[in-house]
Amino acid sequence: MDKIARYLADNIVALRKKLGMSQQQLAKLAQIPRSTLTHIESGSGNPSLSNLARLSFALQVGIEELLSRPRTECVLFEEASIPVQKRSQGKALVYKLLPDRVKGMEVDRMELAPMTTMPGRPHVTGAKEYLIVMRGEITVAVAGEQFTVPRGAVLAFPGDQAHAYRNLQAEPATGISVVIPVTLGN
Repeated sequence: MDKIARYLADNIVALRKKLGMSQQQLAKLAQIPRSTLTHIESGSGNPSLSNLARLSFALQVGIEELLSRPRTECVLFEEASIPVQKRSQGKALVYKLLPDRVKGMEVDRMELAPMTTMPGRPHVTGAKEYLIVMRGEITVAVAGEQFTVPRGAVLAFPGDQAHAYRNLQAEPATGISVVIPVTLGN
C-alpha cells in the first residue's frame, strides 16, 4: 500500500474519531458517498482533489495535514541529524527545525555571531514571520523600518518582503523564526 494512502486513511480515521463522528456523519458533512469514505479509510482509495478538499473542510484541517505522517507517530530527531546552513561567511547558522516539509511553513533556529548581518529570504506571498529572540538581541530590517528585538520578545512581520537580521552586539544572539503561509480568515 502507498505510504501517502496509508497516512490519509489513518489521519481521516483518527480525526473522525477525535470529533466523535461516524463514517456516515462524516460522509454526509463532506457531501461524499459513504462507500467512497470507506474506500479511502481502508487505504485503497485514490480520492479526487475535490473529495480531499471536502474531507479537509469537514474535518477542519488543511489537505497537507491529511496527507502528512500521522501525528501519533512520534519521531525524535537527534541534534546531529538536524540540517544546518552556514550563511554570512559562516558567521550565521540556520538550523532547519521542521523536518517534515509543509509548503510555505518554516521553523528555524538562527545563531548570529557578534556584529553579523544575515539577509533573510522572502517567503511565499502572504506569509507571516515571527521572530522570537532567545539570547541577546536581534535587529530586523523589514518594510523600510528597523526593529530591535530583545531576549524574550517576539516580532511579527510580513515574511514575504525583503528583510535582514543583524546582531549589533558584542555577544552571540539566537532566535527562532517561524514562518506561516497565508491562511483564510474566519
